[in-house]
Amino acid sequence: MTDRALVAAVLAAEPGAFERLVREHQALCWHIVLRLVRDPEDARDLCQETFLRVHRHLDQYRFDSALKTWIGRVAYSVALRHLERKGIPLAETALSDDEPLAVVASDEDVQALASQGQIAAILRAHIARLPPIQSLLLTLYHFDELTIPEISAATGLPSGTIKSHLSRARARLRDTLALTLGERP
Repeated sequence: MTDRALVAAVLAAEPGAFERLVREHQALCWHIVLRLVRDPEDARDLCQETFLRVHRHLDQYRFDSALKTWIGRVAYSVALRHLERKGIPLAETALSDDEPLAVVASDEDVQALASQGQIAAILRAHIARLPPIQSLLLTLYHFDELTIPEISAATGLPSGTIKSHLSRARARLRDTLALTLGERP
């Protein structure tokens, strides 16, 4: 079903249409909200709020961008308002330079770690420790495979800012993973 057909079905209150919209876009909403607020309980509530807003304002969607981009923008706005209400800065530094990292023993076999999925777990842990905006952008770009223009439309951030955050996030991950795996950055 195309975006236009799905929106028309929801606006016409066809049975199951809104549930389908939620099912198709809930993973993106969850990634955006959880990466920013970092609390699963708050994220669940904010995802519900996002879809309530989507339902309430769907008649304002003008098809200027993909529906997922518009929904992503709503999720981003809901999460930002939540952070502002709690006084949490969006670009806070999650890792300090003197914070100890969990270092894997140098005698462990890195291939064995990879085969057991521990490298992926280490990577996820380090992504979660990035500043919220870098964690979000990295996830949207590399895991959700959104393009820079789609991310820009969803967040309202300029493309150059997104590229800069992605570059800094990759560099930070590269350095911290090298330290974690017992290598030199």
